[in-house]
Amino acid sequence: MEISRYFSLRGIKFILIFTLLVNVSFAQSKVDSVQKVNEIVIRAYLSEQPILKVPSSVSLISNKQLRDQPGISMVPALNTVPGIRMEERSPGSYRLSIRGSSLRSPFGVRNVKIYLDELPLTDAGGNTYLNLIDVNSIHNIEVLKGPDGSLFGANSGGVVLINPVDNNADSSWASAGISSGSYGLFHEKLAVQKKFKNQYLNINHSYQRSDGYREHSAMSRHYAQLMYRMNYAEENQLRVLAFYSDLEYKTPGGLTLAQYTANPQAARPSTAFVAGPVAQKARIENNTLYAGIVNDAKITDNLRHVFAVFGSKTDYLNPFITNYEIRKEYTGGIRTYLELSGNEDKTVNWKWNAGLELQGTSADIANYNNNSGVQGSLQAQDDILSRQFFYFTRFSANIGDKLTAEVAASLNYYRYKFSKDIRSYASRFERNFDPELMPRFALSYQLSDLLALRSTISRGYSPPTIAEVRASDNIINTTLDSETGWNYEAGFRLRNSNDRLWMDASIFQYRLENAIVRRVNADDTEFYLNAGGTRQTGVETQASYWLIEPGSKGFLSGLQLQNSFTLSKYFFRDYQIRTSDFSGNRLTGTPRSVIVSGLDFRFQKNFYLFAQHNYTSKIPLNDANSVYAGSFDLVHFKAGWRSSKPGKPVLDFYAGVDNLLNETYSLGNDTNAFGGRFFNAAAKRNFFGGVKYTL
Repeated sequence: MEISRYFSLRGIKFILIFTLLVNVSFAQSKVDSVQKVNEIVIRAYLSEQPILKVPSSVSLISNKQLRDQPGISMVPALNTVPGIRMEERSPGSYRLSIRGSSLRSPFGVRNVKIYLDELPLTDAGGNTYLNLIDVNSIHNIEVLKGPDGSLFGANSGGVVLINPVDNNADSSWASAGISSGSYGLFHEKLAVQKKFKNQYLNINHSYQRSDGYREHSAMSRHYAQLMYRMNYAEENQLRVLAFYSDLEYKTPGGLTLAQYTANPQAARPSTAFVAGPVAQKARIENNTLYAGIVNDAKITDNLRHVFAVFGSKTDYLNPFITNYEIRKEYTGGIRTYLELSGNEDKTVNWKWNAGLELQGTSADIANYNNNSGVQGSLQAQDDILSRQFFYFTRFSANIGDKLTAEVAASLNYYRYKFSKDIRSYASRFERNFDPELMPRFALSYQLSDLLALRSTISRGYSPPTIAEVRASDNIINTTLDSETGWNYEAGFRLRNSNDRLWMDASIFQYRLENAIVRRVNADDTEFYLNAGGTRQTGVETQASYWLIEPGSKGFLSGLQLQNSFTLSKYFFRDYQIRTSDFSGNRLTGTPRSVIVSGLDFRFQKNFYLFAQHNYTSKIPLNDANSVYAGSFDLVHFKAGWRSSKPGKPVLDFYAGVDNLLNETYSLGNDTNAFGGRFFNAAAKRNFFGGVKYTL
């Protein structure tokens, strides 16, 4: 058994080291009373609340946790959350899934709704360009796991809420940082926040480039972000968020097992019949401008109103092996809701939210012949308009000091229409999907100030994305239906009196109907179809403990242990494609178990060290379960020195190593790939270092 293998071979070493550290730590326990561990607070359900009472699976990736990581991408930070899997096929090419939602695609984001502040980053067609965002321009990330359409509309995997800045920050500051590393890595960031009485302006700029580990995998990204905040009355706030991202990355293509074993750094080679990505100059260029305005107003002591308007423009270019695609996309929409709350001094303290979100995306997509990276003659052209609209409502009540009950639902509408020739009505087609109700019922009972139990029942719904309706085979699939399913979940949260200990655990079962799966043609173009369902049973735990409380006097001034565990028993159900029956097989692209452990050391004289170990079990790469990617162990650490005198500039020097064990592994596999081209090798042992200065 793979879990037994993990503990027998490597777990013993970690346990011995851990035992030694515990013995050392309790010999030094004098604590500086100025420093303390803060209670975890989230705002995932529209207003701030202690996470202990939240009746759902929510995880927070704090600013500290982001800072502990190498700061090159979101991958290592998001992968510390149980149930989350973020992969990187090559620098800039990411895949994000929550609880197996990557079944539908070998790349990108599917079945997950992503927001920046109150503004949806996911467009009306279901597409999310998460790779546009620079991780160093994020304050924190909140993850809602499992279907949660009650406030956020269509999704069956979960919701990710990205908070670009701290909206409660009340000071002026400026910072500059630069880092470099193996394989031509270079990253710089400039940021400034200026306070003008009741107004705040936050500006970020970053540039990142890398030559990549593999042939033909270089990337570069310019990113600029602006956040303006005005507190125009007590508890009333106007926020403006805008960013521009200019991203380019090359795509090396997947390798067969023989090619991957012989030379994992190689790009996919050309054959006598098909030119490879190097010959075709395969790459992606994405230029996106995004902007939104949020007005958060407290009308009375018990009534709050939030209104947001947003829009984006994307120029997208993708010379691929079989074609040369050019897209122009425009998205616009609004999101608004009311929050009515009861009196806090009553036995029953309640909140009621009601609102709507509407957005539309227009995409002009044209595919041409790719003549060695040069645009050729037209193959196909489509104008596609997609619209999503949903009403949502939520009623939450705290009954006494113990019980929290929540009832919520959203009613979702989705439609798309396309035309081969905008001048011809004969070539137009429109599809309206039936309205879908996504209810959610949740309870949390606080047994004490330190322990809370929870349970949730929720329905998932996810219509086909435009990238699936019109896949790379350039054929509009008008028969593709939505996925739906019910999720049943229970869990608990535990803390101790001074918040040094934190633990969250959950067990769930999700039954997906009408699963959308990917297929690849012989010419490497793809298409999607509905094929049966899935049965997904999982266990997730996450814990952290300050063995030595921060601020202690001694050799170690702080030591924190972190751990997350994911067990995913996911199987296909009633899943047939032509004469092949895959019912009972493991869900493609999902590891059975993932264990992530971290140690955060804080030493005297402002030195620090963060070490993390990620064990991922083997992964089925096709629906037949005849090919697997091997298990792997990833170890990375980051060490440095950070000045910390109050009121003084902060100087931070750091250096680290990723993939310390020099593993050969594929972090972003192409599932169900034609010709056995499943593997995209990740970098071997590599190094990084940098400096950051904050005034």
